[in-house]
Amino acid sequence: MRTTRYGALAMAAAAALALSACGGGGGEEGAEEGGGEAGAESVRIGIKFDQPGLGFDEGGSYSGFDVDVARYVAGELGYSEDQIEWVEAPSANRENLLSNEQVDMIFATYSITDTRKETVDFAGPYFIAGQDLLVPVDSDITGPEDLDGRNLCSVTGSTSAQRVKDEYAEGVNLIEQPGYAECVSLMSGGQIDAVTTDDIILAGLAAQEANQGQFKVVGNPFSEEKYGVGLTKGSELCSDINAAIEKMIEEGAWEEALANNLEGVDYEPNAELNPPTPDDCA
Repeated sequence: MRTTRYGALAMAAAAALALSACGGGGGEEGAEEGGGEAGAESVRIGIKFDQPGLGFDEGGSYSGFDVDVARYVAGELGYSEDQIEWVEAPSANRENLLSNEQVDMIFATYSITDTRKETVDFAGPYFIAGQDLLVPVDSDITGPEDLDGRNLCSVTGSTSAQRVKDEYAEGVNLIEQPGYAECVSLMSGGQIDAVTTDDIILAGLAAQEANQGQFKVVGNPFSEEKYGVGLTKGSELCSDINAAIEKMIEEGAWEEALANNLEGVDYEPNAELNPPTPDDCA
């Protein structure tokens, strides 16, 4: 049975009100304007700050597909735009942010895995990505099998590049960088032949104004990554978040958000997988 929104938001309300007492939250003005259906004055949402097209901090203005989905869900939970507190959620810190109750939920290309479910809960998925390759527009690379003897870039500690080496092209030369932007910069200079990670992340990089027309997503995904909404263990928000995602998809807002954030890139998400069915409540 689906929990009521009042019941589902009780935990988030308590956390947000505690934050407000310590100087956070929206203050009396936020409370008078609504403050969520359970009376919470703010909601803390973790996103990436460095992934164009998904989660990007443009000097305090936040954009991207993850951000748009988060805004929509927050609105369905009763929060206005000015009641959202955006928190940077790097990949390595996501579980800690949830376990330490520093955020209420995370939308940050957060793949749902059994290992992660041991410490956090997930709603969603709200998108299903696949590992792919970003290459120069004139490249003859059509998939990971073509990378033998080539230079491939990914982020330090990423499993993406290692998967290519282990499963597809043993002779690939792996070059690790702190971030994907650095990989793209190297590819612009001709020092590498391809960048690998999830296809929607690559599409976001290609959609950046400075990169448009230079690169393409190969469009030959070789994994399946279900992006979920990270929640604290035992959270009661899952059913209401899934209902919000379903509504966003049904209204066409999901498709519009995806198109707006990847404008100018020849990229289509796998139609057999997207839009997804959000059903991952524990």
